[in-house]
Amino acid sequence: MNLSETAFIRKLHPADDFTKSSCFGLRWFTPANEVPLCGHATLASAAVLFHIQKNTNSVLTFVTLSGELKTRREKDHIVLDLPLYSTYPQALEEVGELIKAAVGDMIVQDLRYSPDTKKLLVRLSDTYERSVLEKLQVNAQQFLSAEKTGKVKGLILTLKGNSSGKDKGRDFYSRYFAPWYGVLEDPVTGSAHAVLSSYWSEQLGKTEMLAFQCSRRGGELKISLRNDGRVEIAGQFAIVLKGNLTL
Repeated sequence: MNLSETAFIRKLHPADDFTKSSCFGLRWFTPANEVPLCGHATLASAAVLFHIQKNTNSVLTFVTLSGELKTRREKDHIVLDLPLYSTYPQALEEVGELIKAAVGDMIVQDLRYSPDTKKLLVRLSDTYERSVLEKLQVNAQQFLSAEKTGKVKGLILTLKGNSSGKDKGRDFYSRYFAPWYGVLEDPVTGSAHAVLSSYWSEQLGKTEMLAFQCSRRGGELKISLRNDGRVEIAGQFAIVLKGNLTL
């Protein structure tokens, strides 16, 4: 569909109904691949069911490659119940060329890897402001030749939030790149925040956080870590286009 991810919702049983049923199958595809987890496409799927199909349930369950994911309505947000993925220290020597391609000579404060998601987390120095991350010119296509390990399928750039100014209250910022899946830069990424939430909760000693993804479109995410090893990520939505596909 030529978008970061296109979501396909399906009925699990012939008698299911998009208005009344509470459980559906869900798959996500980039222009190049099927992906195991996509947060914003799950939020969009729930938004369509809740607000276009007028689904009567307060909670919807999606059966996916990442197991069962639940979504619920909460005021003007939709809350996603996602897995929480741990990160582990990553040796710079293994991914030095990839880091160079991503951030050049910028100071890297921490480097982590999530084996479950194959995402590399690059934390830039706390001395940088959000504007530095936003203005960073990234040629993600170069990542394909720079990544030599075969382990990385997504790269997260992240920065600690400011304690003052107009962004006061935001705990961390990020940008996300996945050319391995045909996505040079993703605008707002739930699956990346399933990794970021684990990392920043550990770093900040917090279970409730506010995050902002600094893509050109950008997006704010409300994060709440649970005791059962999962994370709730809430975001707003807007229905901007309706149409029909003829197969």
